[in-house]
Amino acid sequence: MRYALDALRRRPGRSAMTSLGIGLAVGLVVLLLALSSGIETSATTLATQSGVDLIAVSANASSPLQGEFPPVQGAHSLVQKIPAVDPNVATASPWLVSDLVFGNASLWAAANSSSVPNGWSPTQSGTVGWIPSDNTGLQTPDLENGTGFTFAGDPHYANGSYTGPSTHEIVLDQGLATVLHVWVGDLVWLGAAEPPSAAALKGWYANATPFRVTGISGPFWLVPSALLAFAYLSEIQEIVGGASAQTDYASLVLIHLTDPTTVDADQSRLAASFPQMTVFTLASILGAIQHVVNLYRTFGELIGLIGIVVAALFATTVLQMSVDDRSREIALLRAIGHSRPAVGSLVVEEALYLSVFGLAVGLPIAYVTGYGLNLYLRNLLVGLPTSFSFVSFNAVVLGDGLLLVLAVGLLAAVAPAARAMQLPVAEELRAP
Repeated sequence: MRYALDALRRRPGRSAMTSLGIGLAVGLVVLLLALSSGIETSATTLATQSGVDLIAVSANASSPLQGEFPPVQGAHSLVQKIPAVDPNVATASPWLVSDLVFGNASLWAAANSSSVPNGWSPTQSGTVGWIPSDNTGLQTPDLENGTGFTFAGDPHYANGSYTGPSTHEIVLDQGLATVLHVWVGDLVWLGAAEPPSAAALKGWYANATPFRVTGISGPFWLVPSALLAFAYLSEIQEIVGGASAQTDYASLVLIHLTDPTTVDADQSRLAASFPQMTVFTLASILGAIQHVVNLYRTFGELIGLIGIVVAALFATTVLQMSVDDRSREIALLRAIGHSRPAVGSLVVEEALYLSVFGLAVGLPIAYVTGYGLNLYLRNLLVGLPTSFSFVSFNAVVLGDGLLLVLAVGLLAAVAPAARAMQLPVAEELRAP
């Protein structure tokens, strides 16, 4: 051990650069592993805490993770039909997810005075139409200000028709409220499409639907958008063209079970009863997420493997030079009785020390980089809860990093150790 450390101390610059190279390679791999582990762990935790046990989408949809959803017909009636078919269903909540266009009172005033300042235009935002009282057991955005929705159920959808009173109530998340410069009690106007020009703004407002802001919510991770609004299902349907007994559609139905341990049986029962829908379990959704994570992990592992190979070759070269520099010393060790394996083990020790020092350098680099990357991604994707982390340095990740370091050290030592064991003792001692 002392001999290996002394060999490193004699050439501090070369030893430091070798350890740094190994550390950078191992740090890169550890960072990639921590990134995939963090996404996988956080996504699983969020999904299990959401209260969503099953997601029903149209039979024409391939996955609930896709951005566009074919319509699920008869949305309002599914609230009663699904629990009637399966008594284990505690909540069946139809959601209509749409991109709508919002205008505020300032823009309305400018449009009606025909003096719209340059750069002023309506704002496009993700919008959810739902039945607020039918979200029991599901995680929904926290209300930060205001009273929220006044009425239970969906009052505009009266007795299977759209003849009930319109509430024109809407809840905006903090991001959208800030962009629109509105607060609780203010009016916003919603339309299905943007006006083609500033001159068309007055006509757009004439056809848009005014809503009163009754609440400001926090960001909502389930619909990953920095700008998001929530309103009654029937009133959003009227804007996007789904308000009739023949259409009455939603994008998906979120299902919360009383007993989630029977989720597979519930999936089969609902799929057989509603052939117009495809029902996904939480496990299948997480499996799709895992598939995406695995693709990125494989790509990252290929990059990391290249880095590890380069680091191992670099360390091999340095160790080979070290053996050549100490060829006479090694010959003396052999002459006084050290066996070939003992001499080879000295080279292996030196390689392992270089790798361990590299790990000591690489882990802090990986941690600092991971911390910065996590902050950047969290700021980029607004709406994630505080518990979500894109990076996780758990025991498995750190253990993999240690194994990689040992592998690099052992691989790098093979050729130099073999050379040290095969040095001709007599010739080295007679050399000038």
